[in-house]
Amino acid sequence: MRMACDTGGTFTDLIVEDGTELRMFKSSTIPSDPVQGVLNAVGLAAEHYGQSIDTFLKSADTFIHATTRSINAVLTAKTAKTAFFTTLGHKDILLFREGGRIEPFNFSVDFPAPFVPRSLTFEINERVDNRGIVIDELDDGSIETALNQCRENKVEAIGVCLLWSIANPKHELRVGELIRKILPDVPFTLSHQLNPTLREYRRAISACLDASLKPLMFEYLDGLENRLNEAGFHGRVLMVTSQGGIMDAADVARSPIHSLGSGPAMAPIAGEHYAKQATDEKSVIIADTGGTSYDVSLVRDGRIPWTRETWLGQRFRGHMTGFPSVDVKSIGAGGGSIAWVDDGGLLHVGPQSAGSSPGPVCYGAGGLEPTVTDCALALGFIDPAFFLGGAMQLDEIAAKSAIEKNVAQILKISVEEAAEAVLALATEKMVGAIEEITVNQGIDPKSACLIGGGGAAGLNANAVAKRLGCSKAIIPNVGAALSASGALMSDLSSEFGKISFSSGKNFKFDQINSVLSSLTEKCEQFKVGAGSNSIGYKIEYFVEARYPQQIWEIDVPMAGGQLKSADDVKNLMNAFHQVHEGIFEISDPNSDVEFVNWRAKVSCQIRDEIIDNLNMNSSENQKVNVTRPVFFGKKGWQDTKVVSFEHIELNQVIVGPAIVESSFTTVVIEPGSKSFRDEVGSLIIEVLNN
Repeated sequence: MRMACDTGGTFTDLIVEDGTELRMFKSSTIPSDPVQGVLNAVGLAAEHYGQSIDTFLKSADTFIHATTRSINAVLTAKTAKTAFFTTLGHKDILLFREGGRIEPFNFSVDFPAPFVPRSLTFEINERVDNRGIVIDELDDGSIETALNQCRENKVEAIGVCLLWSIANPKHELRVGELIRKILPDVPFTLSHQLNPTLREYRRAISACLDASLKPLMFEYLDGLENRLNEAGFHGRVLMVTSQGGIMDAADVARSPIHSLGSGPAMAPIAGEHYAKQATDEKSVIIADTGGTSYDVSLVRDGRIPWTRETWLGQRFRGHMTGFPSVDVKSIGAGGGSIAWVDDGGLLHVGPQSAGSSPGPVCYGAGGLEPTVTDCALALGFIDPAFFLGGAMQLDEIAAKSAIEKNVAQILKISVEEAAEAVLALATEKMVGAIEEITVNQGIDPKSACLIGGGGAAGLNANAVAKRLGCSKAIIPNVGAALSASGALMSDLSSEFGKISFSSGKNFKFDQINSVLSSLTEKCEQFKVGAGSNSIGYKIEYFVEARYPQQIWEIDVPMAGGQLKSADDVKNLMNAFHQVHEGIFEISDPNSDVEFVNWRAKVSCQIRDEIIDNLNMNSSENQKVNVTRPVFFGKKGWQDTKVVSFEHIELNQVIVGPAIVESSFTTVVIEPGSKSFRDEVGSLIIEVLNN
């Protein structure tokens, strides 16, 4: 038996893979003690199976975990007190970032503070050039002085990024030796080992982020493993990574930057799988609607989107991770997003969220400001007696009162109109986020299908798809826990890279093939190490390439791990031209191509097949063949049929208006649209576009 658990901002999702079927469970996230939230979800599963937690956990061999612990620590500035060591004369790498301003002519905005303050940035006397030749020898005395100051300042972690350490790591390695000697209890990260990329800021920020998270994530993951063991689990604990794979929890604790964005990275993995089952569309929009955020990504031709430009916080004002990860855009428009009216009488939704504590007003846990969930309840979308299958009773009167006080009275409209306006505005924000990854990249969303994931996805997936012009929206049967289901589909993986410059017209075969051989060897070592129990594996090769004089590189897939002839190089150059044209709608086939960074990714398969069969836990509170009044904008209140998700027959057509309910989600089928369940259990919504 395998389990995957995703700790979100509002709910903790657990999916249990038992033989040939899946079961899904949800519990509230506990911000002060997320591990307890995990154990609560496990307790619900154990109760369902009629077992004690100890007996239930002893029957499991794998526990896969995704968490927002690390990204929340960065966003709330609760990471370890970190120092930054860099080359003499380059103290402001973290301050300058990579340039750029959101408002280039607004000089009233303060320059954002660096991730590590200048008071904890130390310059090391050394210099290596871009060929790896030592210009100035490393001065051990400058390192010892810096480390003594770190001791005085009670520094808890150290990030190290020396210029051109990717060409010659000798000096960075020596810095590491002295840290171990002088401050043996202080964790540190060397940039060339963690992120061997060309640009100093990206290497520097990733090294500092990684180091700053080591104390926190070691304590968290160690506590998770220990408490799972105490509860009865003695299997393997794996962590979801931001690269869309999984790793041993102990490995993530050593390099915790892998855990940034670990939960959202899984939604595209699962979304692409379910889209493939239901449609032939080449472009798939995956939208994961949680209680706190709305995460969107675009899969094209089956390829999961990647980026090295993930920003934590606002673009240019926050901190870029500089580390490869699945490309997911997030906005504050989840079920817990708060609706409010500004002093000018303008309605807003988010980015503030009620989270899981106190949560929406209708939870009755102390929330006072209306949220998207409160508005959905007021419109009749949600049954107050059947939230989480009846496990939580919602206070409809309190929700309507909060909407009236905070929105309706101010705007001088009815409660229903106010609630409908909030849902419409949330839909527009979601559409705007999707247009950024489609229209702004030259992709017509009308040619794509929409996958709705997350517990709140069904509230307006139909509306979002209609607004985009999509003909189809899909709610997978595990959609309410899409990220957790993606974790069960993922492979053990790791990626290795090395900078080595060459050009197509003057290709250095021996040098590049030696680099590729070393990367292959590292992948093989991972296979016999962490992946020793896998049932199969593959190695994929990529190169970051550019046209001469270009500033930025793009990723190009390679056919294999060696380049043996001029034809191999020509084919790689042609692949670059094709990728470049696909991104920028232009290429220059007659130009030379420069190859900069070579990478290899190893993926080890740890499951025989993907299980789609979700056994939906029918609730005794479930009502079959009933109707209730639901407010649909200009159409007003309409008696609307309510259908149980698990009781829909294969290919049974449900014509809107309708509400499709399960213990974990509510799906609104708008008037004119229709839906049915396909062979794998997904709910397919055929959208009315007029």
